[in-house]
Amino acid sequence: MNAQVEICLDDLVAIQHELKAPKDKVNTFGKYKYRSCESILEAVKPLLHKYGCKLTLSDDSKEMCGIPVVIAIATFTDSKGNQTIVKAEAGVEINKKGMDVAQTFGASSSYARKYALNGLFLIDDTKDADSDEFHNQYQAQQNQQPRQQQAYQQPRQQQVQQTQKHALNDAQITSAIAKIKAGSGTKEALYKAYIITDEQKQRIESEVAA
Repeated sequence: MNAQVEICLDDLVAIQHELKAPKDKVNTFGKYKYRSCESILEAVKPLLHKYGCKLTLSDDSKEMCGIPVVIAIATFTDSKGNQTIVKAEAGVEINKKGMDVAQTFGASSSYARKYALNGLFLIDDTKDADSDEFHNQYQAQQNQQPRQQQAYQQPRQQQVQQTQKHALNDAQITSAIAKIKAGSGTKEALYKAYIITDEQKQRIESEVAA
């Protein structure tokens, strides 16, 4: 999360001091509370009115290493017209299951806006959990990954088992004996790699020893 800040003081300092943003959301996984972007906005609105200040939120976007990134911009204007601007960034997972592109951008926007507000109003969220939506997504990815790995590994293992050994015809046995006699292979390696019948084994043992 990147943040860029242009500073003005007085009203902002007073609001930072007085602001109490409650953790009114409950994380069902960790059984603890956290605050959302909406929680911060509801808590700061009375203070903006009290000091005659304005707060606007807007979004921009860019691409970083092929990943769409939402840039949330929080602009605080004090009673004298001075502005403080804080920006925060969040990546967008456009292929998130069960969500269209607009919804994924909206989720990333809300996430980035929350951290822009945190930077603006000096809210420490380092001990806060992310929302249930984040944990649902993470859990789904964790559950899906073993299944994907298993689905990939099982056919591969079956293919290896099926192609690991196969029988040789007479011409191939003749070629194998010639290579063994020339020193470019061994009987043991041949027996390990291929299906050799008892008759073929007797032939190999006889002709190699001759």
